[in-house]
Amino acid sequence: MEYIAYLHKNKNSDYGVSFPDFPGCITAGSTLEEARRMAAEAISLHIAGMLDDGEAIPEPSTLDDLRGDPAIEDAVAFLVQAEEPERTVRINITAREGEIAEIDSRARAARLSRSAYMVRRALQPNETAVADLTRKIRRRPVSEGRLRTGRRLRRRRAE
Repeated sequence: MEYIAYLHKNKNSDYGVSFPDFPGCITAGSTLEEARRMAAEAISLHIAGMLDDGEAIPEPSTLDDLRGDPAIEDAVAFLVQAEEPERTVRINITAREGEIAEIDSRARAARLSRSAYMVRRALQPNETAVADLTRKIRRRPVSEGRLRTGRRLRRRRAE
């Protein structure tokens, strides 16, 4: 769904964004592009929080609905796409007690819940593992069998 957002700019301030359909949902950005990106993130997170709390999501207002809104004075109205929040799914995992203790310790240090830490680490590219794999590939000698396979492929393509 698309919701109307108000873009505000005061002297010596960032670009502020507010949403007439969601009082209290505000964000800001130092550039227009950053404010636009932050607006999409803010409204999506706000809607996700409302859904978690069991609150109803309002239908988007139209520009005609907001014509008399005093907050639109000295603001620019623009549309922001609110992404539908993905449903959270509970899972069970099996791990050794020591591993769970280490995960919990690292999650606390990162100021995250165990679940958030595990998801973040699982989806983050592991730069060390990638670097190790790259080094192994570079060091591996080219075997005679691999050379022959390459020759066979070139011969087949030529035919």
